[in-house]
Amino acid sequence: MAKQIQEILIDDLDGGEANETVSFAIDGSSYEIDLSDLNAKKLRDALTPFVQHARRAGTVSTRRRGRGGSRAMTREKSSEIRQWAKNHGLQVSERGRIASTIVEKYEQAH
Repeated sequence: MAKQIQEILIDDLDGGEANETVSFAIDGSSYEIDLSDLNAKKLRDALTPFVQHARRAGTVSTRRRGRGGSRAMTREKSSEIRQWAKNHGLQVSERGRIASTIVEKYEQAH
């Protein structure tokens, strides 16, 4: 028996169709919000002046941290990275582990 599961993102601001999940952090807390292209652009445009004058504090990593302590990548995050890689012409497997080089490129772009 075959099963197909379709995930539809809903824009958290206006209730319309969302195209992506945007991750951001402020004051030590990380957030994710599902947004349409227009609302994602508005968020990025609003943050741009601050980002341009800020210094990097490191990246939030979804990779495992040594033996024992690990944080598994969520399905949503894996799906987001796979789609981003495909959109940027990178070869990525449909299932299984995503190559660390692709995850790093994704993190650098976001």
